[in-house]
Amino acid sequence: MTAPDLVAVADLADDWRTLAEAALVARERAYAPYSRFHVGAALRGASGHIYTGGNIENASYGLTVCAERVAVWSAVAAGETHFTALAVASESGVSPCGACRQVLLEFAADLPVLVVNAAGRAWNTSLKALLPMAFSPADLHEGRG
Repeated sequence: MTAPDLVAVADLADDWRTLAEAALVARERAYAPYSRFHVGAALRGASGHIYTGGNIENASYGLTVCAERVAVWSAVAAGETHFTALAVASESGVSPCGACRQVLLEFAADLPVLVVNAAGRAWNTSLKALLPMAFSPADLHEGRG
């Protein structure tokens, strides 16, 4: 994979800049005392509301939850299940893990994703690009899988 073209968060369109800034704030609120790898996510619902989450670690590592899933759980708990965009912020600008990609696919198969680093640089991708040949809810109804 080639390195993505990075742009300054300040140069993004207003809606993306707002989402990126919300993800950066959520990153500051992450609870990561073990890995010290703080991640924040901001998920825009179809309603326009932004749901945020930070990764939450636990001494029993398997109980740790990623920022993206915290944002999804918050949105679903509020009654929102359709999403239009996601921004994920970390120190180095990493994309969502495989588990988060699968959870996001449940609600938005081709979700636009903005990956942001702590230096305020970002790159765009999509859930479809990050999770090719994904297993989706449609597969359950078509008898595949």
